[in-house]
Amino acid sequence: MKKLTTLLTGASAAGLGLALTTHGAFAQDVAAEAAEAAAAPGVPFIFNTTLFLMAGFLVMFMAAGFAMLEAGLVRGKNVSMQCLKNIGLYSTAGIMFWLLGYNLMYDGVDGGYLGSFSWFSVPDPASDTGDYAAASDWYFQMVFCAATASIVSGTVAERVKLWPFMIFVVFLTGVFYPITGSWGWGGGWLSEMGFSDFAGSTIVHSVGGWAALAGAIVIGPRLGKFGPNGEAHALPGSSIPLATLGTFILWLGWFGFNGGSQLALGSPEDASSVARIFVNTNTAAAAGVVVVMILTQIFYRKVDVTMALNGALAGLVSITAEPLAPSLLLAAIIGGIGGAIVVVVVPLLDKIRIDDVVGAIPVHLVAGIWGTLAVVLSNGDASLGTQVIGIVAYGAFTFVASLILWFILKAIMGLRPTPEDEELGLDRTEVGVEAYPEFGIGSQRM
Repeated sequence: MKKLTTLLTGASAAGLGLALTTHGAFAQDVAAEAAEAAAAPGVPFIFNTTLFLMAGFLVMFMAAGFAMLEAGLVRGKNVSMQCLKNIGLYSTAGIMFWLLGYNLMYDGVDGGYLGSFSWFSVPDPASDTGDYAAASDWYFQMVFCAATASIVSGTVAERVKLWPFMIFVVFLTGVFYPITGSWGWGGGWLSEMGFSDFAGSTIVHSVGGWAALAGAIVIGPRLGKFGPNGEAHALPGSSIPLATLGTFILWLGWFGFNGGSQLALGSPEDASSVARIFVNTNTAAAAGVVVVMILTQIFYRKVDVTMALNGALAGLVSITAEPLAPSLLLAAIIGGIGGAIVVVVVPLLDKIRIDDVVGAIPVHLVAGIWGTLAVVLSNGDASLGTQVIGIVAYGAFTFVASLILWFILKAIMGLRPTPEDEELGLDRTEVGVEAYPEFGIGSQRM
């Protein structure tokens, strides 16, 4: 019996050794075939194009995130209006980027201040001889343009009429954003100086924040937001669950926002970089939330959930200017400071009587500035002086241009509904469809 066991054991070992040897040879063949396939001319093209498309639809889904965040943070009588504005601005951005924006941003900038005022940028399949499909890049750039307009929508919510707002979006997405975008991403003068903004802390987020700030100043605060002595009154939103869902959607979409900005997935180095960007992006957002939770507990003795949501977004905006180079610790520090910015700036805006319904100014404008400055902490090629010049240039152009446009719209069309319409809510007076009609009817009967 002992001999039989020994023989069986030996046979098993020999069979296992043969299997392992065979498997090893097979694995080597598979690895060789994979390496050969990766070296094929079309493979980088396919992977790079796929990155643009997949990252692009993640950024597009951020439009849903903005819509849900805003729907949750406005009062119930204005929810339909915010939903309408968000689907309207995304669609308008898509049309304007096609009509004019893309060429202004990318066509013949050559170190200058803008591209060409030529109409209809149509991706030409004949140009698909490089490392990616031209249409995939066009789509990826377009959804960034739409995200800029979404930032404005939340700040000026509940007290701006639909059509003046949509006209502002036409100019923001068709002219203002493409011109400033050309400076850094289209090969313009700031790019020549060495300005560094990997995925748009300034080029997207601060630009949207400056436009929102100009709108908040010209339009003014909501009725009842500030008392006669300047004291701020809370105007609670309609749904914290919706706002939380919107934040998680934005968090998810940000992996496309930052990861797609690597602009390549055709090599192991690019794939590694995209993975690193994902991890840093997630860590910064998480740190922003934790810092806000701790600070609001210390300052207010209660944790403010709306500030925690904005802490995640501020952490994301902060890391967007350089999501690849930082260590995980530095990414957490950058994102955590973004969260602290929310806790400091939100009450500061109340003190100076600027009504920002969703907190977009601290999240996108101020945290965007911080993230652009923080690039120098991990990118040795970035210059603090150049970063400051870029921040000032983007801020000055966008704020002044937006301020002028808001004033023109105010003079020609008027920006605000009547006080009576604002009290009734824009769902009833502007849209004609209430988001929560049963609750509205019940409240009227009371």
